[in-house]
Amino acid sequence: MKIAVASPPYPKSLRDGIDQVEKLVKEAAAQQAVIICFPESYLPGYPIPEYSPEKCTQEELQSALNQVCAIAKANNIAIIIPMDWHDGGKFLNVAHVVSANGESLGYQSKNQLDPSEDPIWQPGTERRLFEVNGVKFGITICHEGFRYPEATRWAAMRGAQIVFHPNFSASETAGPALTEWGHKDNPYYEKAQMLRAMENTIYFATSNYASQYPESASAVIAPDGHCLAYQPYRQPGVTVVDIDLSRATQLLAKRYKASLYH
Repeated sequence: MKIAVASPPYPKSLRDGIDQVEKLVKEAAAQQAVIICFPESYLPGYPIPEYSPEKCTQEELQSALNQVCAIAKANNIAIIIPMDWHDGGKFLNVAHVVSANGESLGYQSKNQLDPSEDPIWQPGTERRLFEVNGVKFGITICHEGFRYPEATRWAAMRGAQIVFHPNFSASETAGPALTEWGHKDNPYYEKAQMLRAMENTIYFATSNYASQYPESASAVIAPDGHCLAYQPYRQPGVTVVDIDLSRATQLLAKRYKASLYH
């Protein structure tokens, strides 16, 4: 099964973000990827001081999701598209899942917000699994995947062979100049991603923006913690990896004894 992680540039607008999605989806589909994951809050863009993402109404966000559904159907590929979203009176950070036939399968909300995000979004309260081509997967969004390992374990214990990790860990103005995935002097982010794969015996597929100073790369990590491939830092594009699902046994996740920690 081929999966793809996207490394898009920061969107200049909601329209530009949709155009970037279409461009990278076509690249992944041309390489026979079955599913592609985009970075956190990609539509309309993760809000930080150096960026000014477009303020969007729920109607505009729904229209953007509808367009992503059309892109998925036109290219016969499933898409994980992280977005801002209004639901039940809450303003949420979510990742929508769209099937290859353009059907919206629902979303995973970000339930563990970074402290800096408390003024921006409200936390979600539910976790769920998704399925594409008979393969179950979960989604942990940024801070959850880096600092709350139980979010990834929840999915693995329930049969997920892959956990996708849309995130924003980057800057356009300052930061480390990374050159090698997992180097000992890199920030801890890639090491945390490696552990999420190893401690659960699953694939961990992470997607980050192609910023000037990324703190982690878009990458696919094998169940033994080996990085199978990563997108070169600062370079927009897609990384497509043919994964062997027989290796994603969830062995260590299934041995977790929850009763010991109640």
